[in-house]
Amino acid sequence: MCISEAVGPGATNRFEDVKALQILVNLNQTRFPAIAPLSEDGRWGSSTQLAIEAFQRTALGNGSPDGRVDPHGATLAALRTGLPPDFSEAKLRGIMPRASDTDIARFYQPTLPAMLAYGMDTPLRQAHFLAQVGHESGSFRYTEELATGAAYEGRTDLGNTHSGDGTKFKGRGLIQLTGRANYVAYGLDKGQNFTDGANPSMIARDVTLAIDVACWFWKRHSLNAVADLDDVRAVTMKVNGGLNGLADRQDFLVRSKFFLV
Repeated sequence: MCISEAVGPGATNRFEDVKALQILVNLNQTRFPAIAPLSEDGRWGSSTQLAIEAFQRTALGNGSPDGRVDPHGATLAALRTGLPPDFSEAKLRGIMPRASDTDIARFYQPTLPAMLAYGMDTPLRQAHFLAQVGHESGSFRYTEELATGAAYEGRTDLGNTHSGDGTKFKGRGLIQLTGRANYVAYGLDKGQNFTDGANPSMIARDVTLAIDVACWFWKRHSLNAVADLDDVRAVTMKVNGGLNGLADRQDFLVRSKFFLV
């Protein structure tokens, strides 16, 4: 389910859960135009409660609505039934409720074409990819490693054989490209030079490249086949090399599958 805890009067009302619910209500506007659109601010208040109660009356025939939505309850199931079938900016907001509106707007346009170009042509593959990207990038917040990259200096396993390579070829992209050898390999596949001068930083600065390099990593490590097995632990091992942040990746995956699968 796209909410991990109950939302409503007296409930926990986590930001992520409330915002996902607000997005769901708005996505049902075509079916129930009389319900006023909600501000997707992640805050529980009277407007959200009134909209939920109106939905419960209209969609569920509930004469005494309580405004409460449970993770496995009838209200959430009915809201999901009304989801439009296509990938959309609104669904991306639901998957990454902590992302800023600016970042969602920046990354939405290139995301679907990039996924399709790299064989992520099923909702399950897309859900697993977006779950990993959501965690790795902090919901589109980071396209460049925060550390200086000095820790990679002299890492010949990454192809860092020149002085300064560690910093120059530190992690960039929504799934980070790291090390001279990987920058060279990506450049060869794309027919571009990402090693000279300031070129490495293009991967962090250019939105299309930031998403493309993540897709390139995905294909290079045969992650579509792993995603087909719906095994988030196995996908995480290939992306992270371990299971760091597994719980967060699982949360992203639950939301991704709710909105896409």
